[in-house]
Amino acid sequence: MGFRNYIWDEEFDLNVARGKTRGASQIHKFGATPSQSINTTATVWDKGDTLYPWSAFDTAGVLVVAQVGANDNGKTLTVQGLDSDFNLVSEDFTLSSSGTVTGTQTFKRVYRGFLTDGTNDGQINVSRGGTQVLRILAGAGQTLMAVYTVPAGYTGYLYHGNCTAQSGADATGFMYVRYNTVGTTFRVGHTFEVSGDGGPYDYKFSFPQELAEKTDIDVRLTTRSNNGRFTAAFDILLIKNEL
Repeated sequence: MGFRNYIWDEEFDLNVARGKTRGASQIHKFGATPSQSINTTATVWDKGDTLYPWSAFDTAGVLVVAQVGANDNGKTLTVQGLDSDFNLVSEDFTLSSSGTVTGTQTFKRVYRGFLTDGTNDGQINVSRGGTQVLRILAGAGQTLMAVYTVPAGYTGYLYHGNCTAQSGADATGFMYVRYNTVGTTFRVGHTFEVSGDGGPYDYKFSFPQELAEKTDIDVRLTTRSNNGRFTAAFDILLIKNEL
């Protein structure tokens, strides 16, 4: 069943959000970079001035959560992502102040992490193969990363994207896309300008953009002037390929 089979539902958006439309769901991705330096290109995520390290998942494997402070000991971290077959998967980690915690679930991608019991007093870092792939800033309680991968067995439809800049900061934005993970090269799927003084960039696609299963998305900014905090978000409708 394709996307066209759903268009006659007058309350389609609401029914998807309520989980009442068979084979359809939605994902709202949102990210923020705490501060990005002048004349740099970086992914919009919790680690400033860096591109997201997709190469850490060239080989699927388990995750390692770094040691935390005493105030975060015993809290539960949930990580969401995709397994070695690009199917949806999640794993819970009990944070430890006495050492690292190694998971048992194999991950090929991660796209979100959050605490299930409050916020974190200190920063939380998660690595794959020695490379940091998730970071939760102190007090945030959840990752802020504008990256995503469409799960196996689904087609994504990109509906909406936006970006904001701290007052005085501006940047050129790029939504980089690696379609169906063909090869190793990302290419620009959408571009935009954002200025803190000019207000947020907000774009609703006249026609939803189709994204095949296993497609990677990475929102990046190239700054022009002033250090600043930036945010980015996008909304994707997921339709199951076979029902």
